[in-house]
Amino acid sequence: MSRQNDIRDFDGLVAIVTGGASGIGAAIADELRARGAKVAALDLDPSSVPADEQTLAVRCDVGDDASVRAAISEVVATWGGLDVVVNNAGIGAQGTVADNPDDEWARVLDANVVGMARVARAALPHLRRSEHAAIVNTGSIAATAGLPDRVLYSASKGAVHAMTRAMAADHIREGIRVNAVSPGTADTPWIGRLLDRADDPAAERAALNARQPHGRLVSADEVAGAVAYLASPLSGSTTGVALAVDGGMQNLRLRPLPPPD
Repeated sequence: MSRQNDIRDFDGLVAIVTGGASGIGAAIADELRARGAKVAALDLDPSSVPADEQTLAVRCDVGDDASVRAAISEVVATWGGLDVVVNNAGIGAQGTVADNPDDEWARVLDANVVGMARVARAALPHLRRSEHAAIVNTGSIAATAGLPDRVLYSASKGAVHAMTRAMAADHIREGIRVNAVSPGTADTPWIGRLLDRADDPAAERAALNARQPHGRLVSADEVAGAVAYLASPLSGSTTGVALAVDGGMQNLRLRPLPPPD
């Protein structure tokens, strides 16, 4: 991402982005760097993360508490503190309530919900020392809209939204803001893999585009811009919200388009 003359509201701040090596996470890391932050991308495979003085690539498994604590300790030891946590790492899941066994429920909830709790828990002692502490959790339109074949994923993201509000209440008087971003269907590698497996990928993409009122998939850069707003010191009165970035899918109810002539 190439930017010039953009606002530098993250100058002097240190951020971590879990799942920061690809997709939405990589776009968030790029956005925060462009706005002045030093960014540590925590990922199972951080090999694609650029190496420069503003970026730190750290291997981290959010499913393992020791790995999480070691990663955050490395960031703090390298840059002296921590101001912003973006809990973006997560995994997808498909199927109705009858389709996934217990071990898959445990795997997805552990990654998508408990993983965020592990990261926040390890980061809190450092965030309490920051004057601009913020946590942003990646939720989903699946938390607020009933989507077909997404029961397990929807349950995990509904938990993220509820956890975000509870964390915001717990930590507001410590000066730590907690918010969530709630993307619609985004043009990410995971969606790309789902489309590749469809019987008619072009028709499936067209259907995903059409169900969002603005008629297309959400871009990773659009989600990154919303995360930057929520994490920015300029947004000091914004806490406990889930900011929809979904082309109107959550709140708009448009009339059907007229048939073509």
